[in-house]
Amino acid sequence: MKTNISSVLFSLAIVISSIVLGNAYMNRNKPERTIAVTGHGTTNFTSDLIVWEGEFIKTNTDLQQAYNDLKEDKKTVTDYLNANGIDIKTVVFDAVTTHRITKPNYSSTGNYLGESFTGYQLSQTIKINSSEIEKVEQISREITTLLNKGVQFSSKKPRYYYTKLAELKIEMISKATENAQLRAEKIAKNSGSTLGELTLAKMGIFQITGKYSGEDHSWGGALNTSSREKTASITTKLIYTLK
Repeated sequence: MKTNISSVLFSLAIVISSIVLGNAYMNRNKPERTIAVTGHGTTNFTSDLIVWEGEFIKTNTDLQQAYNDLKEDKKTVTDYLNANGIDIKTVVFDAVTTHRITKPNYSSTGNYLGESFTGYQLSQTIKINSSEIEKVEQISREITTLLNKGVQFSSKKPRYYYTKLAELKIEMISKATENAQLRAEKIAKNSGSTLGELTLAKMGIFQITGKYSGEDHSWGGALNTSSREKTASITTKLIYTLK
């Protein structure tokens, strides 16, 4: 009798073990439910640094005279900047560059006869880095004042930057992550689930475009320098398990 009972219990144990192991095997092959969401964060900001560059040129057949003329033009440019309230400490004058000018000569039949010297061209560039954006914008717009004084000055478009970009980026990541989490929670709730563990967090490309400019985002990250008013944006990708 005892032998029969033991046999029954042993057989029952084998059946139960088979069921448990079978369920474990099935669950092992069952994929874990996850949800992937992308969060987006944007903010508008104003540049706090302006960079402006220009160049003035003088030409003469006498090298020394060309240098003296350029030196006079440098004084005129410096006086112009001082008169408009620009701190001369923010102005960088690059070294003078010298270019020997020649022209090609041809015979009446079109044969090349060589080149002849026509003079020396000396040039010097200036660069201003300043937080006084309005002042620098004004001098860049009113550069005809120098032209009227005989200075052959060419001006480049100002470039605009933001010195607190690192702090802004951290703020944007926080906004994008919060946005992604809210989306994940809403999707999970609508599907009758709850969020589990966060298994992946990945930051997207940080973009800076001109405000209302309609610029396209770049795969490597846009960095607008032509607009004073800018828009920063970033994306984050989060993956959660579902309960």
